[in-house]
Amino acid sequence: MASTNTAATGDPGSAAPAAAAAGVLVILGASGDLTKRLLLPALYNLACDGLLPQDFTVVGMARRQLDTASFRAAQRDDIRRFHTRRAFEPEPWAWLESRLHYVTGAFDDATAYARLREEIERVTAGTAAAGNTVIYLAISPEFFGTVNDMLDATGFTRRAGTTRIVVEKPFGRDLASATALNRALLARWQEEQIYRIDHYLGKETVQNLLAFRMANAMFAPLWHTRHIDHVQISATETVGVETRGEYYERTGVLRDMLQNHLMQMLAYICMEPPATLDPTAVRDAKSNLLAAVRVPAPGDVAAMSVRGQYGAGRRADGTPAIRYRDEPQVSPDSATPTYAALELAIDNERWAGTPIYLRSGKALWKRGTEIVVQFREGAGPGRTIGGEPNLMIFHIQPYQGVEIRMQAKHPGPSFALARAGMRFDYADTFEASRGTGYEVLLHGALDGDPTLFTRTDFVEQSWRIMQPILDVWESSPPGTLPDEAPFPNYTAGTWGPLEAQTLLARTGRHWHEVINREVLVRSPFFADAPPTLLNMLALSFQPLAVDPGTVVVRAGDVTGDLYVVCRGSLEAVDPSGRRLGTIDEGQCFGEMAVLQDRPRAATVRALAPCDLLVLPADDFRRVIADFPDAERRFREIAASRM
Repeated sequence: MASTNTAATGDPGSAAPAAAAAGVLVILGASGDLTKRLLLPALYNLACDGLLPQDFTVVGMARRQLDTASFRAAQRDDIRRFHTRRAFEPEPWAWLESRLHYVTGAFDDATAYARLREEIERVTAGTAAAGNTVIYLAISPEFFGTVNDMLDATGFTRRAGTTRIVVEKPFGRDLASATALNRALLARWQEEQIYRIDHYLGKETVQNLLAFRMANAMFAPLWHTRHIDHVQISATETVGVETRGEYYERTGVLRDMLQNHLMQMLAYICMEPPATLDPTAVRDAKSNLLAAVRVPAPGDVAAMSVRGQYGAGRRADGTPAIRYRDEPQVSPDSATPTYAALELAIDNERWAGTPIYLRSGKALWKRGTEIVVQFREGAGPGRTIGGEPNLMIFHIQPYQGVEIRMQAKHPGPSFALARAGMRFDYADTFEASRGTGYEVLLHGALDGDPTLFTRTDFVEQSWRIMQPILDVWESSPPGTLPDEAPFPNYTAGTWGPLEAQTLLARTGRHWHEVINREVLVRSPFFADAPPTLLNMLALSFQPLAVDPGTVVVRAGDVTGDLYVVCRGSLEAVDPSGRRLGTIDEGQCFGEMAVLQDRPRAATVRALAPCDLLVLPADDFRRVIADFPDAERRFREIAASRM
């Protein structure tokens, strides 16, 4: 998708991407964070890769008192802090810097727009850039209306050649405001001129969802409710809101993540494959998919959604984390959710009966965005041996790739199955510098390719799905919906509210916590483990979240599962109730039942909310059979407890 010219033909081909069309990028709000942190680094990456044309220029305008020389100097300093290349390349930057220009002006000042037009005409005179103008609104949404009106009043909507306007999210804060914003834009611009930008669509792995669906015929027959049990789309963060409290109080997780980013991924993973990669065909397919998503009835919201807000705890790196209500610029009794999980249904032939689960949250145990497709277990003569469902996992960030988890025969004379994985990793397959996510979007805007931009109908349909949830949540204080705990209802650094586990457990499902080496090595026991052992464990561990007082194992049980404590604390007591000791974060328990082939010697129960990783007994036995060093270490732990 990097070369937008090929997408328009419907033939992706294999040619290297071409430079973008000649043009001028006008950035309103050019002195802000978005410009220095994302837009200029993205343009710099395009310059380094030879994807900007010779006839290209940038003209910025903002209220900050700068001239072109001081604007260039500021960006020169910032690019060395925010570029994403492996090493800074001075020549492409010098080329790009020479094309940066700046005009000072307030967004409600008509004379400022007149000066802006004069500067654009001056720097593009006699070049091909003069006929192609892209106006980027790198501004707060509160200024959208004013700037939109001023651009029309000062003639920017009627410039010679082609003119497009790029609008950053959020596209409204509810259905009514999104509809009003769209109507205001459409009163001044044609739909084909409006490029609503969602930076998630610039991620290579999100675009790869489309490539996966279109280019791999072997998966097409499986992409159906007959074969897929359910789909999970997760975007989790380890950080809290930190300095963004004022913004987050107005927004919350549903508006910040689910209504836009996760709905975009839902559309790509579930839409009908378009006949071609023509932009209209792709965007039609996405909008048609959202139109098939069942709009929740108000009475169903409590049963199909979970909201949460983090309390004090510890971050993934072990440092203390304050509760959301203590963050700067956050109300001490805030009802703003920082976590949400939803169950959606799609009413079409392909997906009827296959639930789609979305979740996102802050201050959780792991940072990552993944899509997990769980396949159904077979039936009849072809029934899956071993009963473990196959998974396809799309890793969006920070790891980028596609993984298949399946069953394979374990080496040895007996027919024993073990979990196995096949993985395509972007970093191992393609030589490419890490981007900002904006490179392909800016390239597409200059080329006039709207494929990766959001259309009016998609925006409004997405809000239509989310609006009943917003309405019920905003009219019902936390803790007042059925089976809902008051805020805060999850500890920072955990997997989120326990109600989110129940959302899936009532139908016999569970969230797939995608474990990786980074997670495992947080435990001192695994810090020095060989990669082969870590890979096996990452495939085998399963999550378990429990409340204080919950008995995890009971004395006399004959199960042999191994438990690793990610968060929380537990106590071990003998049959008489005498405490034998505590089991804290990073420690494991349960190894004695397998190593000594005897029932559980003690009862283990939670002293606090706990997040555990569980290694099923069969996998545990396989680990100690294949890795003598691991068995030796487990025996040392068992001996110390005895």
